[in-house]
Amino acid sequence: MSASFIPVYAGGLTRDPRAASQLAGAIAALLSLVTAVLVLAGVLAAPLLVAVIAPGFSGEKRELTVALVRILFPGAGLLVLSAWCLGILNSHHRFLLSYMAPVVWNAAMIATLVTFGAGRDLPVLAVYLAWGSVAGSALQFLVQLPAALRLVPGLRLRLRTASADVHTVIRNFGPVALGRGVVQISAYVDAMIGSLLGRGAVAALANAQLLYTLPVSLFGMSVSAAQLPGMSQDAAAQDATQGGARDPTAMETRNAALRGRLDAGLRQIAFFVIPSSIAFVALGDVIAAGLLQTGRFTRADAIYVWGIVAGSTVGLLASTMARLHASACYALRDTRTPLRFAVVRVSIGIVLGYAGATMLPPALDIEARWGAAILTAASGVAAWVEFLLLRSRVESTVGRSRAGGALLSRLWPAAMLSAAAAFGLKLSLSAQHPIVVAALVLGLYGLLYLSMTLAFGVPEASAFANRVRRYYRRGISTQ
Repeated sequence: MSASFIPVYAGGLTRDPRAASQLAGAIAALLSLVTAVLVLAGVLAAPLLVAVIAPGFSGEKRELTVALVRILFPGAGLLVLSAWCLGILNSHHRFLLSYMAPVVWNAAMIATLVTFGAGRDLPVLAVYLAWGSVAGSALQFLVQLPAALRLVPGLRLRLRTASADVHTVIRNFGPVALGRGVVQISAYVDAMIGSLLGRGAVAALANAQLLYTLPVSLFGMSVSAAQLPGMSQDAAAQDATQGGARDPTAMETRNAALRGRLDAGLRQIAFFVIPSSIAFVALGDVIAAGLLQTGRFTRADAIYVWGIVAGSTVGLLASTMARLHASACYALRDTRTPLRFAVVRVSIGIVLGYAGATMLPPALDIEARWGAAILTAASGVAAWVEFLLLRSRVESTVGRSRAGGALLSRLWPAAMLSAAAAFGLKLSLSAQHPIVVAALVLGLYGLLYLSMTLAFGVPEASAFANRVRRYYRRGISTQ
């Protein structure tokens, strides 16, 4: 929703703030109505949805899944409404609250487990947790709403369907939803195939997705979200002040501005995602154990999740960079191109994933459940196809990006050398508690990577170090 709304709303703020306010009210009203209908449909159609997404589930597992889906759908509706707040806040360059709000959602679920978790069977606890998720969704929406309303004075919830801007948002919504949702669609496909790989594969995939989608969310989505309003306003400003898109001078000014934002975003993404990929390959067991190894989750489970996460690194960098290139397309009011390439990605992922996950394990004489690792690797290959197609499309419009080999030639060696040292420390700490091992090993890895990139003269490392120093000094000064 935000990716279809932000380019139009942010551009409207540049041209006509009053019309932008009317657009915000119309979209809020329309979104509330549509979301209510979809939530009702989802609750009623939960058995069908479970049959499609998890065809391998049966008996009590299927019944519990249907019940959980029915509980969770209203929470999903509230999260959609919170996306309207995110769109308003980001368009006004207010990013902190919208991306801190999910902390409240997680806190509500943690509080639910702490309050109701003792002595209950897992199926009963899952139901409690689902209700905690719904409560957290409501809180995530409510903590953003006051700030969003202050940015849109005189907001009126009216279905202004005759507005050209509203028509643009509605027309873009479907393609953007599918294009932006490719990560979720891929996850659904992986879960569907994983349900055919034996007991524990779906749960392990879910745990692995928590880990490997974190860099996509923290770096790919956040950088893309931060650049999207600026890209949209750059494009709208040239249209408004220099004669429109057909004016050669305005076109070159627009393209230069977009290239600058794209280069900056790609460098930021690479600086953070490359070490994430290396960490998942070399230290994935440490990460999985530190976060998940407790109760029923054993060391063997951590190693299994490590294998799946390692497979995901094939396409981790491509997935994050593709998000930024898709944002560039949205800023240019091109919503069809990301959709087409997302369809290509999902199609390739389905074919390669199913073939690899179900056929390779028997051929290699390994357990069927290890097909989950092949599945995530196949999704990574599909992600590279999508990224290369998007990059070609964007560069054909705004020009070639300058963020390339010189930066990567410094980041990859820094990450690999740091991981080698951290891996040695991991071996020496094998008898310690998983959280202690994770803190020491990952702490060393992060410090070495930052030190090496500073020594290699990477500007993003210097900028990151300066931000840390400013926060530290600010904290000292307030004490």
